[in-house]
Amino acid sequence: MTARPRLTLLVALVLTALAVLAGGGVADRMGSGGWEDPAAESSYATGALEREFPGSQPNVLLLVDAGKAGVDDPAVAAEARRLTARLAAEPGVEGVGSYWAGGSPALRSEDGTKAVVAARIAGEEKAAGDILDRIAPAYRGTHGPVEVTLGGGLAVRHEMQTIIQEDLLRAELIALPVTLVLLVMVFGSAVAALLPLGVGIVAILGTNAVLRGITEFTDVSVFAQNLTTALGLGLAIDYALFVVRRYREELAAGAEPPAAVRTTLRTAGRTVLFSALTVAVSLAAMLVFPQYFLRSFAYAGIAVVLLAAAAALTLLPAALVLLGHRVDALDLRRLLRRRRAPARDTGAATGWSRAADLVMRRAPVFAVLTTAGLVLLGLPFLGVKFGTADDRQLPATATSRIVQEELRAGFPGDPGGSLTVLAEGPATPAEYGAYRERVAALDGIVRVDGPVVSGTGADTHAYYSVVPDGPATGEGAQRAVGELRAADAPFTTSVTGQAAVLVDSKDAIADRLPWAAGIIVLVTLLLVFLLTGSVLIPVQAVVLNALSLTAMFGAVVWVFQDGHLSGLLGFTATGDIETTLPVLMFCVAFGLSMDYGVFLLSRIKEEYDTTGDHEGAVRFGLARTGGLITAAAVILAVVMVAIGTSRVTNTKMLGLGVALAVLMDAMVVRSLLVPAVMKLTGRLTWWAPGPLRRFHDRFGISESGQPPAAATDTPEERREPVGARG
Repeated sequence: MTARPRLTLLVALVLTALAVLAGGGVADRMGSGGWEDPAAESSYATGALEREFPGSQPNVLLLVDAGKAGVDDPAVAAEARRLTARLAAEPGVEGVGSYWAGGSPALRSEDGTKAVVAARIAGEEKAAGDILDRIAPAYRGTHGPVEVTLGGGLAVRHEMQTIIQEDLLRAELIALPVTLVLLVMVFGSAVAALLPLGVGIVAILGTNAVLRGITEFTDVSVFAQNLTTALGLGLAIDYALFVVRRYREELAAGAEPPAAVRTTLRTAGRTVLFSALTVAVSLAAMLVFPQYFLRSFAYAGIAVVLLAAAAALTLLPAALVLLGHRVDALDLRRLLRRRRAPARDTGAATGWSRAADLVMRRAPVFAVLTTAGLVLLGLPFLGVKFGTADDRQLPATATSRIVQEELRAGFPGDPGGSLTVLAEGPATPAEYGAYRERVAALDGIVRVDGPVVSGTGADTHAYYSVVPDGPATGEGAQRAVGELRAADAPFTTSVTGQAAVLVDSKDAIADRLPWAAGIIVLVTLLLVFLLTGSVLIPVQAVVLNALSLTAMFGAVVWVFQDGHLSGLLGFTATGDIETTLPVLMFCVAFGLSMDYGVFLLSRIKEEYDTTGDHEGAVRFGLARTGGLITAAAVILAVVMVAIGTSRVTNTKMLGLGVALAVLMDAMVVRSLLVPAVMKLTGRLTWWAPGPLRRFHDRFGISESGQPPAAATDTPEERREPVGARG
C-alpha cells in the first residue's frame, strides 16, 4: 500500500465497478419470508398439501365488495363467477375457489356485503411474485357491480418486499448526509471525513455482489439488505475513524506519511482486524439456525464486516499515503473555534482522563449502580411472548393489510388461523370419521372440517381443517398443535398452520441457541485472550457485553410487544415479538459491542505493556478512545435510526433496538462500567497461568509490538510519563 498506492486505488476502483455490475438487481432476487424451519413437520405438511391439494393452501385472495346489493345479488354473483373463471384460466394459478362456487360460509362476510375468491400461485417466491405483478392490474379495481382488492399471504410478502426496498433507499438518503456532517464535526477536515464514507460505500457495493452470488444457491431474505447498509456504513466508519485517528497521531509526532501508515497498520490495523473477526464470529453464529431469515443476516453480515475491514486496511492506507498531511485539508471547524484542533483534542482527552479518575475513585458505587440500572432496564424482557410476523408488520395504508384486516374483522373465525392436519395412508370412511370425532372432542377446538381425500391405496392423502379457539398463534392454538400431534390416528399425520409453524420455529431456535451462544462466547474468549493475554478480561468482556444488551431487550418488549410509543413510532403492536428477532438483535448488537470493547482494550493493553501501570493504562485507554468510541457509536446509531424509520415493524424494531444497544454500550458500559470493574480487579486483571501466558507470548497479538510488562515490574520501572505522550 505504501509502495504502490495508486495501483492499489486503481484495483479497488475496478473491483468496485465490477461489484456494481454483479450486484445489480439483487433485491429482486430476495425473498420476504424465511421464518420457518424447512426440516420441521409443519414445513413437510405444507409442501405435501401444496402438491396434493393446491386449493387447501391459497396464497392470493380477491376480496369482492358488493356494497348494499350483497354478495347473493344475481348480477354480483354473475360477475364474481366470471372473475373466478378468468382467474382459474391464468397460467401459474391453481386451486381456485370462491364463495359463489362452493357456498362456504367462511368465505362470506357476516354482513353479507363481501366475499372471497381464493387461489394459489404456484412456484418459488420470486416466480410467484412475478405472476402476481402480471395479473394484479387486471383484477384490482371496479368490475361492474363489485369492487375488488387483492390480499393473501403472497400479496402481503410481495408488498412488504417493495416497501422495504423503498424504505432502504430513504434510509440511505437520510443517513449519508447526516453521517457526513457528524464526521466533519469529529475530524474537522472535510477530506478526512470523506474517507470513512468511501470505505463504507465500497463495503456495501461489494456485499451486494456477494449476496447476488449467494442467491444463485440458496434463499436470501430482503431484510438482510438493511443490515448491509447499517453495518457497511457503521463499521466502515468505526474502522476508518480508528485508522485515521492513529495516522494523524503519528503525523503529529513527526512521522512521514509512509512511516505513519506502516505504524498505523501495525497497531490500529491489527485492532481493526481483531475487531472484524469478533463481529464476524457473532454474526456467523446465525448460520447454525435453519431459518433462512437468520442465515441471510449471517451471509450479509460476514461479507460486509470483512469487506469493511479489508477496505480500511488496504484502500484507506493507500489514500492516506497519497494525501499525506493533506488529510487535514479543508478544516471546516476553523470558523467555529478560536483554538487550534490539537488543543481541542487535548482538552477532550483530559476530560476523559478526569472521567476515568472519577469512576475509579468511586468504583464500587459506579459498578453496582450501573449494573443494577442495566438489569432493571432489561426486566420487561421476562414477559416476552413470541409470535409470527403477519400483515400487521405493514403500514395501515398497505392494500394487502387492509384486506387482511377486513377478513379478521368481518368474516367468521380467524382467516388463516386454522390448523391443517395432513393424513397419509389408506383408511376407511369409518376411520376417517372416527378420527374427526376424536379431534373435535379435544379441548379448545371450535370446528373440524373434512376430510378431503385424494388418491388410492398407499398413495392416499387427506386433510382436515381444524379451527382452534382464540387467535391464530395464541396459546390455545399452540396447545392444540401439541394435542393434534399426540392424538392417535389410523394413518400418518402431520400438522401445519400458523400456530404449528410458530411452535416448530420456537423449537428449532431453542435447540440451536445453545450452539450459537457457545460459538460466540468461546471464540470471543479466545480472541480477547489473544489480544490481552489475560484470563479475566475475556470473561469480563463477555459479561459486560451481555449487560449492555439488557436495555435493548427490555425496550423491545416494552415498546413493540406492549405497544408503548406505538402511536409516536407509527406501528401496530401485536402483543408478541417475532421469534427470530431477539436472536438476530443479540448477534448484531453483541458483535458491535465487542467492536468497541476491542478498541478500548487494545489501547489499555498497549499502555500497560509500555508502563506496567494498571490504573494509568485504564486512564490512558479511555482518554485515547473514549471520544472516538462515543463518536463512532453516535454515527452508527444515526445509521440504525435511519433504518428504524422503516414502515415495516420488524425493520423498525431492529434499527431502533440496535441503536439503543450501541449507545448504551458506548456511553454507559465502556465509559462507566469497564473502568469501574477494571479498578476493582486491579492488577489481577492481567493474570494468566504460566502455560496460557507462554501460549499468548507465542501466538498473541499486541498493538505495541513489544512484550508485556512483567507482573512484578513497578510502574516506575516501566513507564514513560503519560503527560509526555499526551
